[in-house]
Amino acid sequence: MARGPDGQGGGAGFSLADQLFNAETVGVLATEHAHLPGVDAARFAARATEGLAERRLLERLDWIAACLGEELPRDFPAMAEALEAAMPPPLDPGRSDDDFGRFIHAVPGVLAVRHGLDAHPERALDLIHAATQRFSMEFYIRPFITRWPEVTLPRLAAWAEDPNYHVRRLVSEGTRPRLPWATALSLSPEVTLPLLDRLHADPTRYVTRSVANHLNDIAKTAPELVTARLADWQAEGRQARAELDWMTRHALRGAIKRQEPGALRLLGFDPDAPVEAQLDLTPEPVRIGARLGISVRVESAAPQRLLVDYRIRFHRPSGRPGEKVFKLGTGEARPGAPLILEKAHLLKAGATTFTWHPGPHALILQINGRDRAEAGFTVEG
Repeated sequence: MARGPDGQGGGAGFSLADQLFNAETVGVLATEHAHLPGVDAARFAARATEGLAERRLLERLDWIAACLGEELPRDFPAMAEALEAAMPPPLDPGRSDDDFGRFIHAVPGVLAVRHGLDAHPERALDLIHAATQRFSMEFYIRPFITRWPEVTLPRLAAWAEDPNYHVRRLVSEGTRPRLPWATALSLSPEVTLPLLDRLHADPTRYVTRSVANHLNDIAKTAPELVTARLADWQAEGRQARAELDWMTRHALRGAIKRQEPGALRLLGFDPDAPVEAQLDLTPEPVRIGARLGISVRVESAAPQRLLVDYRIRFHRPSGRPGEKVFKLGTGEARPGAPLILEKAHLLKAGATTFTWHPGPHALILQINGRDRAEAGFTVEG
C-alpha cells in the first residue's frame, strides 16, 4: 500500500514511523558518531529517542537531525567534516538496483539543508555527494537547485559521469519535476533533458528507471519532447535495445494512458490503423459485486499491432461526469486471424478510488488510442 510522508498505511496498528525511526535506528546513528570529539553518543540517543513518540515520520527525522546537530560543531564546514567522518561504508557497488539504503542515514541531508544552504552551498553539496552513497539525497538536493542553480546544475552535470551509480541516479531523481512527496521544481525540460542524455545509456536499472520516471513527469506537460528524445536515443544506439525498449514503455506509460498519438506510434501502435471492432458485454444488467463480461473481436485487412483499452463512463446521482481507463490487452490482428480478447471486470463494492452507483453506464473500446466501439450496460445495486 502506498504511504504518504506521514507514515500512515498498512495493516491495523502498523506505523512506518515506528519502523524507520526508533530506539534501534537512533542507536545505529549514535554508534557511528560516538568516536567523534565532543559527541556524547549516549546523551544524543537518550534525547532523540525520548522525543520520537509524539512525532510523525518526517517530524521524527527532523528531530533526530536536530538532536545530532546539537552534538556537532556549529561551524558548518566542521559539521560537514564530522558527518562525513561518521558515515558507514558506501552501499554495495556490486549491486545495480533496489538498494535505497537506511532512512536513518537521511540525517546528513537534513543538516546540509538546515545549516549549509544559505552560506555554504559548495560544502553542503560535497556533503550531499558523500551522503547519497549511503541514502538517496533526492529530497535534499532540491533546495540547492532552487536557491543556487548556477552552483548546483554544473555539479549535477559532473555527477552524471560519477563512478558511483547512486550519485548518477541523484542527477535524474533529484531534478524530477514531480518527485512524489517533494516540492515541484520549475526547471524547464531544456535544462534537465541534457542531463538525461548523459544518463539514458547507464548500465544500472536503478538509474534508467529514474530516467524513465523523469521522462514520465515531463510527458505530462510536454509529451512531444519526450517522444522526440526517446526516438533520438533509439537512433543513437548507445543503450542496449532491450533496456531502451523497457525505458520507453515505462517513460510513456502515462502518455499511453492518455492516448497520446506520438507515444503510441513510438511504441509501434498506429492510431489510424484500419480495423473493425465488435464489442459484447454480458450480463445485462450486472449487479454491484458481480463481474461484467467483456468480449472483443478486432479484424484487420493488414497485419497490425494493437493496444486495446476501455473506458467506463460512470453513472453518478449528482450528474457529474466521470470516466476511468482500464487495460484490456495487446496483440496482433492479421487477415483471417482476428484478435480476440476477453475479460471479466469486477464491479467491486467499496472501491477506494470510485463508487459504483445503480444506473446506466457505458463502456468505450479504445484501439491504439482511438474510440472504436461503445456499448451501454445497466448496474443494479
